[in-house]
Amino acid sequence: MEEAKGEVKHVLLAKFKDSTTPDQIEELIKGYASLVDLVPPMKAFHWGKDVSAENMHQGFTHVFESTFESMEGIAEYVAHPAHVEFANVFLPQLEKIVLVDYKPTTVHL
Repeated sequence: MEEAKGEVKHVLLAKFKDSTTPDQIEELIKGYASLVDLVPPMKAFHWGKDVSAENMHQGFTHVFESTFESMEGIAEYVAHPAHVEFANVFLPQLEKIVLVDYKPTTVHL
């Protein structure tokens, strides 16, 4: 197996509070996506809603994935003023959250 050189994925699973409206969620997603242009080590952002037929989502409805150049890049992102400001708006809208950082690994068969 071969771990990716430097690249790190930052994956956030979210369940928004019932009081958070679809319009608010849309604005929060746009705000999250805008961080790519504001935080230099953040190289990409993708998101989606759960579509699994297995019903094992445990209430999590949204997935947000960001790509960073390194673990140091994630540390820079966490401390960046744009991220801190966004997190102060985003996190209070969540009922629950899971956050995982990982280095993509390729399996050679």
